[in-house]
Amino acid sequence: MKIWLDGGLQDTETARVSVFDHGLTVGDGIFETVKAVDGRPFALTRHLDRLTRSARGLGLPDPDLDEVRRACAAVVEANPMSLGRLRITYTGGHGPLGSDRGAHGTTLVVALGETGRRPDSTAVITVPWTRNERGALTGLKTTSYAENVVALARARERGATEALFGNTVGRLCEGTGSNVFVVLDGEIHTPPVASGCLAGITRALAVEWTGARETDLPLDVLDRADEVFLTSTLRDVQAVHRVDDRELPGAPGPVTAKAMRVFEERSGDDLDP
Repeated sequence: MKIWLDGGLQDTETARVSVFDHGLTVGDGIFETVKAVDGRPFALTRHLDRLTRSARGLGLPDPDLDEVRRACAAVVEANPMSLGRLRITYTGGHGPLGSDRGAHGTTLVVALGETGRRPDSTAVITVPWTRNERGALTGLKTTSYAENVVALARARERGATEALFGNTVGRLCEGTGSNVFVVLDGEIHTPPVASGCLAGITRALAVEWTGARETDLPLDVLDRADEVFLTSTLRDVQAVHRVDDRELPGAPGPVTAKAMRVFEERSGDDLDP
């Protein structure tokens, strides 16, 4: 396997990042996960726009997007596969053993891993921890993912593939790596970005393509929603058949099934919408 590290392709067995990299020592980094279909990345422009927004929010220099595009193209060409997870990681680079940044410049890593198509439906749980809609990192896709690791581990223990968070005022927010949508009386709703959720790329496309409404929702809407579905880069649109102990029989329901079809058709027509 080949990855891109700081300017060129390298073998994964010999590629090295400093043990003093700020992304490792204090989580001072950002990333994007991009779906690669038959060697072609999906929605890359949107992902790179968000990468830049995250860098600015974290106070990192703007990434060289021309280099990132070259890196993505080189990595997918060097590692042919039908469906891949293309991971772009951009960190503060070599730094001191503390929160202050060093002067050595940033680190860019682009890697690709093979993945499979997700099932049409899945189970989720809610967790007692909250998203902070007013935090310094809110809305940024940073490498500080330990909270998500803990929540997802709990979901796995309970036979689910995702954990859903409320925010500090008890409103529905997001999953560890997905956005959540609910269907109420035939209408699709999803929490607004002001809830503290990440502005997901797939979320934005699903809102645009299905006419979903951004609505401030209580966490307990999950107890009464007619249908629930998730969106993310690798899930696309995925129905939910169980939330905690509540079964949603027949998932995907008719509204979710239509959203799944629309997303598949529209994304197939344009790889960089």
